[in-house]
Amino acid sequence: MAAISGEPYRAQVEVRWGDSDQLGHVNNAKVVEYMQEGRIKFLQSDEMRHLAIVVRKMDVEFLRPIKYESGPVTVEITAMHVGNTSYTLRHAVLDRNGGVCARGDAVLVGFDMTTERPRPITDGERSVLARHRVAATT
Repeated sequence: MAAISGEPYRAQVEVRWGDSDQLGHVNNAKVVEYMQEGRIKFLQSDEMRHLAIVVRKMDVEFLRPIKYESGPVTVEITAMHVGNTSYTLRHAVLDRNGGVCARGDAVLVGFDMTTERPRPITDGERSVLARHRVAATT
């Protein structure tokens, strides 16, 4: 069971007419873009704005179709794990009625542009992540 010690970060993303396939469903690649748009908004906080990060891994589960009428969608982001050089963010894409349409976890790594190697997560990053942290309980 998971207990939330912080609040999810929420970002609205418009569903664009051209995002749909021939069936009228938003293409899966576009759903991943919605997650990315929400994540970019999340990472624009003052504490994290100028820090380089890279996505190391992303797993996505598509739960229900998104249609043009489903939008705008809300991307909720929570921090699931914070390590020394990386952290995991969970993205939930909700339709306009609050139904969860997709969920995805991304492992992000702090990146040193000079050495092109992982860098330690800063205190500022940890502070932002703590405000949106989901802690597992036993």
